Amino acid sequence: MLNAPRGDWQSWQPSATLETLRLRAKAIQKIRAFFEGRGVLEVTTPVWLPEVAPERHQTPPVCSGGFLLTSPETCMKRLVAAGSGAIFQMGPAFRQGESGRLHHPEFTMLEWYRPHWGLDQLVDEVTTLIQLVLPVPAIRIMTFQEAFQSFVGADPFQAPLETLAEALNEVLRPGDDRPALVDRLFVQRLEPAIAPLDTVLILTGFPPWEPGMAELNPGPPKVARRFEVFFRGVELANGYQESRDPLELEQRMLTANAARRRDGLNPLPIDRKFLQAMEAGFPSCAGVALGVDRLLMLAFDKEGIDKVMTFQELPGSSSMDRSF
Repeated sequence: MLNAPRGDWQSWQPSATLETLRLRAKAIQKIRAFFEGRGVLEVTTPVWLPEVAPERHQTPPVCSGGFLLTSPETCMKRLVAAGSGAIFQMGPAFRQGESGRLHHPEFTMLEWYRPHWGLDQLVDEVTTLIQLVLPVPAIRIMTFQEAFQSFVGADPFQAPLETLAEALNEVLRPGDDRPALVDRLFVQRLEPAIAPLDTVLILTGFPPWEPGMAELNPGPPKVARRFEVFFRGVELANGYQESRDPLELEQRMLTANAARRRDGLNPLPIDRKFLQAMEAGFPSCAGVALGVDRLLMLAFDKEGIDKVMTFQELPGSSSMDRSF
């Protein structure tokens, strides 16, 4: 028998109520039916790979000589390159060291790809899906530049650096550049300003220094062909008009690894099979990733994603000494 548990005797209980889990199951069924009705194939790709697509601010957990994925992106794009057509996947994703109201080391991600679609078509589909689960009163689309000018009072691409620092109530410091200042303004000024909005806000045309795997539009201004979806201050989805240039994508991964080294983080091995798929021929494609737990948190009016998850298992949270 197990020794008597230490600490909270109820720690084995689920994070969400059983009624919430029933609502979650119905919502998941709706999402799957949505894609089935549109002829989008459901796929299942590995959650463990020996190589990844390095990103500066996201670290995949190390597991058995490889990594648990932060996103199924590279494997799904390999399927698209192989001729799969439109595909979707809903399953676990992992981020090391992330925990809080909107974050958890393991969460549910919905990701899908639409070959031969443009970004406008994908935005329409994303908003249709969101409204299926979370009825919203209105939808507003703004460019990143428009949103900054409206809510922050500064142009992120053209304003002098001194003006951006003033918008932060700071003085320009040595080493401050446009990306750093705009990033701080996004977190400290823009996100709080859009949080009270009772509309789905879609921002498009992100800075070229934050392209992810999106194509770049030469402008002016030069921007990444990328969008993010927010509701009540919560980021729900991130979509791209996908870059098809393997050399450009490899360079972005090398740049991310260089930034990780500067930040004191280990560089990550680059997924060469993904780059080979890009070289073989990747069609024009739009793709998006959506946080299912965040969407359901908002739909069920819960205070955090743990309230829509079966269990919130965190590293070091065990309260039981198992001795057999």
